[in-house]
Amino acid sequence: MYVAVKGGEAAIANAHALLADRRRGDRDVPALGIEQIIQQLGLAVDRCMAEGSLYDRELAALAIIQSRGDLIEAIFLVRAYRTTLPRFGYSVPIDTAKMLIERRVSATFKDLPGGQMLGPTFDYTHRLLDPAVAEGGEVATPVRRPADPEQAPRVTDLLAHEGLIEPDSGEQALNAEEHEIGDLTREPLQYPLDRDLRLQALARGDEGFLLALGYSTQRGYARTHPFVGEIRIGEVEVELDIAELGFAVSLGRVRVTECQMVNQFKGSAKVPPQFTRGYGLVFGQSERKAMSMSLCDRALRAREFGEDVVAPAQDEEFVISHLDNVQSTGFVEHLKLPHYVDFQAELDVVRRMRAEQEAHKEAAE
Repeated sequence: MYVAVKGGEAAIANAHALLADRRRGDRDVPALGIEQIIQQLGLAVDRCMAEGSLYDRELAALAIIQSRGDLIEAIFLVRAYRTTLPRFGYSVPIDTAKMLIERRVSATFKDLPGGQMLGPTFDYTHRLLDPAVAEGGEVATPVRRPADPEQAPRVTDLLAHEGLIEPDSGEQALNAEEHEIGDLTREPLQYPLDRDLRLQALARGDEGFLLALGYSTQRGYARTHPFVGEIRIGEVEVELDIAELGFAVSLGRVRVTECQMVNQFKGSAKVPPQFTRGYGLVFGQSERKAMSMSLCDRALRAREFGEDVVAPAQDEEFVISHLDNVQSTGFVEHLKLPHYVDFQAELDVVRRMRAEQEAHKEAAE
C-alpha cells in the first residue's frame, strides 16, 4: 500500500515555507523561547519526554515549538532524534523509595509515615477560566518549608509487611538470575510478552489511549476494583554501574511520577486472598498517565491470575499493538499519500462487477 512519491519539490518547499510562516505567526508578537516553554508549559514538556522516551527538557521544548504545539508530532520528532543517539550502558534501577518528593497522596491510608503532600496539582482548583493569567499579573511566592528527613516508605510495602499483597514482581525479577530484562527498542515484540516489556510499552504509550482503556476497566470491562495505594512525584537519582570502577556513578536526577494501584484478588487454590498490584512509572509530572498505566498493567495480568480475558484492556496484543501514537500516526496518515494506482485497480474491479451484474440482469429478463 505504500507508494513511492517523486517530483513536486517546488510544491513541497513552498509547503515547508508556509508551515514555517504559520509557526512563527504575527511578527509583531514576540517569538517563543525554549526556556519559556520549559518553565510555563512544563506538563506538555513532560508528556513529550515520556512518550518520546527521552529525558531532555530542552529538546522536548524545541519539538513543541517546531510542531506548533502538536504534541504527537513533537513526540515523533523526539523519538526520531532518539534513534540517532549512541547507547553506552544501562542505568541501575532507580529507587523511588529514596525520591525527593514534591507530591505524595494515598487513597488507602490517611496517616502515612512521611505524610501526604498535595504538591502542585489541579485537583482542588475550580476549573474556571482566570483572566488574571491572560493579563500576566504577579504570582505570589509559594510557602516553603525545610525538607523533611522522615522516610516515606511505599504504601505497598506496608501491606506487604502484613502479607496482604502479592510480592513485588520487580524484586522477584532481580532475584532471578536467569531472567534478562527485555528492551523493546532493540528487539521486535513477540507475543506473549513478559511484564517488563509490557510496562516499557505502556510507559511510551499514548496518554489518551491508556486513559480510555483505564476508564473502561472502571466501567465494568475487566473490573478489578482499584484503589490508589500511592502516587508520588519527585526527583530520583540515576546511577550507572561502571565495571572498571566496581561501583555505580551518579548521572544526575530526573523527575518521575510513580503510581502503585492496589486491586482486589479473591485468591486461588494455591494463593490465598490478597491484594494485587498495578504499576505505572513515567517521566515528569504525569499522574493521569501513571494511573492509567497502572490500571492497564493490572488488567493485562489477567491470565497470570487465572482470570477470564473478556475485555479490550485485558487483550495484550490489542493494547500493545495500538497504544503507540507514533506508529498509529504513521499508519493512519500514510493514507494521505498518493494511492492512484491502487484506487484505479479497485475502480476497475467495481466497474467490471457492475457490468457483470447488469449483464446477468438483462439475461434474466
